[in-house]
Amino acid sequence: MERPESAAQVVGKRTIFDTEQDDYRESFRQFLDKEVVPKYPEWERNHIVPKSLFTSCAEYGFLAMEVPEEYGGPGVEDWRFNVVLAEESIWAGVGPAMGGPLLHTDIVVPYITSTATEEQKKRWLPGVASGEKVLAVAMTEPGTGSDLAAISTRGKRDGDGWVVNGAKTFITNGINADIVITAVKTDPSQRHKGMSLLVLERGMEGFDRGRNLEKLGLHAQDTAELFFADVRVPAENLLGERGRGYANFLRILDEGRIAIAALSTGAAQGCVDESVKYAKEREAFGRPIGRNQAIAFKIARMEARAHAARTA
Repeated sequence: MERPESAAQVVGKRTIFDTEQDDYRESFRQFLDKEVVPKYPEWERNHIVPKSLFTSCAEYGFLAMEVPEEYGGPGVEDWRFNVVLAEESIWAGVGPAMGGPLLHTDIVVPYITSTATEEQKKRWLPGVASGEKVLAVAMTEPGTGSDLAAISTRGKRDGDGWVVNGAKTFITNGINADIVITAVKTDPSQRHKGMSLLVLERGMEGFDRGRNLEKLGLHAQDTAELFFADVRVPAENLLGERGRGYANFLRILDEGRIAIAALSTGAAQGCVDESVKYAKEREAFGRPIGRNQAIAFKIARMEARAHAARTA
């Protein structure tokens, strides 16, 4: 994929990246060209990517970069690499396909690396780093969205573990996920302080997947319903302290916001570049439409805004 340099990029090169990120960007473009772009239409039709995409990303060094080397990961904590992945995925037009690996990498991995015990890290991180264990985080419920403290999924202590009952919806990676970090109420008498995080794993009895939900877009990104009916979860699957689930969620939320911002700026620049290309190719009345002032000025404003976002 030969990405054209837009006028805004020529006028003002971004200085936040060094040659290491530039080389990483070029390698990732080649990966997308080879492993993702040719298969993307099929994945869009299927409304899901194969789990092999996660292992392929890991093999080439584009998954779970934050996982330390002692657990089989790259051990890269520089978030500029994550930004590169988000930007290039969107620019290549395969953002929905890469949405699952990016969520795995940018949003869910930090829950484990920053909150898990040493024993939990040894159990989960090797598979997470290799892509053999796909991650998801389950917060949203059929009746609860932004008001996370109002969740009704219950985690009740029972003997040496927990019993979970409830439902989640709009869960990215919900179909593919092997490890689901799940927000549950362990103390219904409390709001924020009554929430804890339990790790539910594929194969636990009573843990079922519902529909892979139909959406207006992002078709290649599976978005599922999850159902929990008397799911027995061992005590050692409590992630972090009991009652600290909401606090941990807020602490990690900002990293997810950075990822979303990178996706958005990548999409904006992609739109600009496509517009420039079209304005040069499309002719009307014997000349390219980009030579008309109204269109040229509009593209100039688009360039300025996209560049401002990318260099902020």
